[in-house]
Amino acid sequence: MRVVGEGIESAVFPIERALEISKEMGLDLVEISPNAVPPVCKVIDYKKFLYDQKKKQKELKAKAAKTVIKEIRFGPQTDDHDFTFKKNHAIKFLQEGCKVKAFVFFKGRTILFKEQGEILLLRFVNELEDYGKPEQMPLLEGKKMIMVVAPKKK
Repeated sequence: MRVVGEGIESAVFPIERALEISKEMGLDLVEISPNAVPPVCKVIDYKKFLYDQKKKQKELKAKAAKTVIKEIRFGPQTDDHDFTFKKNHAIKFLQEGCKVKAFVFFKGRTILFKEQGEILLLRFVNELEDYGKPEQMPLLEGKKMIMVVAPKKK
């Protein structure tokens, strides 16, 4: 098998000799590519290797962008002042880079006003077109009509 590592010349050794070399150095013999001819093994500190790998994965996870979804709730007969107030909050959320999940909640018999809820959400998205774009059109799920708005890329 071919043995590689720090301070070792890359050479082909029998398995016994490769194990001897790793024991002399106080390190582990790890098979890297078993399909190669001859198979390649590396002399490394395996625990340190695992630790470094875990550390790299943590860094990648920390760098990954986390999407935050803020919710805004309307009723089917939401007044203009309330609408404007919630729209301004949505603008602030979109400028911060958060997604906005706007929904109209139908209580009891207000489910009869589905069209009103859809018109309200479409008006909401229309007013937010400078700050975000709709990710999903109004969709009725049970007693909620939901719509998601994503921030525009800068």
